[in-house]
Amino acid sequence: MEIKYDIVFSRRRSISIIVAPDEGVVVRAPYRMPLKAIDKFVRDKEEWIKKHTERSSEIIRLNHSKKYVDGEKYLFLGRELTLRIGTALFPSINQLDNILKIITDGREGRVKMLLEGWYRKKAEDFVHGKFTEILDGHRNYGFSPAQMVVRPMKSRWGSCTSKGRITISSELIKLDERFTEYVIIHELCHLKYHHHGKDYYRLLEELVPDYKAIRKDLRKYITR
Repeated sequence: MEIKYDIVFSRRRSISIIVAPDEGVVVRAPYRMPLKAIDKFVRDKEEWIKKHTERSSEIIRLNHSKKYVDGEKYLFLGRELTLRIGTALFPSINQLDNILKIITDGREGRVKMLLEGWYRKKAEDFVHGKFTEILDGHRNYGFSPAQMVVRPMKSRWGSCTSKGRITISSELIKLDERFTEYVIIHELCHLKYHHHGKDYYRLLEELVPDYKAIRKDLRKYITR
């Protein structure tokens, strides 16, 4: 396997390798490190690089390189919607089957604004409804969150504070609903165990027997 890589020299003291979806393989090395030493380091890490390159190729970036133009594809509850854009005096946005129709007044940035607002409203309604449904279906566990909010999150799908405030990422509205259900239950379990110890995972598995498979699939998506 021939490994192609870029080298970034800096004042660092050690050498490291990064495998990123967009950048490929990047080696970060000290300024005066010989190229032969860098190449040997890369060859010694060949299996690790291969493993992480394959994993990186599976990543789906939900918001990457969106141009907000007619015909572009957008995810909603795990399905692809085709964006159709029209122009009129009064802006609107409507979904019909697999078509997402946006009417704008032609001003720059209006499609993005309308689309983000639509996603935000759909996420609020869907997640709150799913949260209530899960709480009602698991009353015997005594989950009692102090608050639940839905908002965009840069690098997490959900969180739970020590005071019981649960936050769920609005980006989940783009994925199959099983991921939303899993994240909600994941955070509810933190009301009982505010850690990732054995007791926590025992409770999570009791509520979501296939949580490992769902978690693995969810890790393929990133919001950046």
